[in-house]
Amino acid sequence: MRYAIVASGGKQYVAREGETLEVDRLGRPAGESFEFSEVLLAADGEQVLVGSPMVAGARVQGTIQGEVRGEKIVVFRYQPKKRRRRRLGHRQTYSQVKIETIDLPGIARAEPAGAAEKVAPRKKGVPKKQAAPKKQAAPAARKTGRPAAAKKKG
Repeated sequence: MRYAIVASGGKQYVAREGETLEVDRLGRPAGESFEFSEVLLAADGEQVLVGSPMVAGARVQGTIQGEVRGEKIVVFRYQPKKRRRRRLGHRQTYSQVKIETIDLPGIARAEPAGAAEKVAPRKKGVPKKQAAPKKQAAPAARKTGRPAAAKKKG
């Protein structure tokens, strides 16, 4: 699976192909394509490229799906003994970006696991192999729940 760590708005996000990211508001209309220019790390299966600070030539492209609002947070400021109270609410606006492609320099796309192997179809009338029966443990000694009788010294 191909993924990358990108920076946007002073924060870092993990971008995977086909998934949607919620990043700080980009101020662009829905349906417009967007490219993340700051790619800090990129990986495809076992191959990993780590930037210092950016991976040269790596591109993460996506399409802006729209804008959403986050949960409301309440900011309450209070000064004791001064009769001062201030209550504010805030909802952050985020842009949803659907990641379409992650292009990495020098790394060809890895095939999905199992794509190279083709499994032959089962013939009709041939039963499936059954698993061997599990071994059962020997029954444990039975406990009566009474304490053992104490031996008298004498």
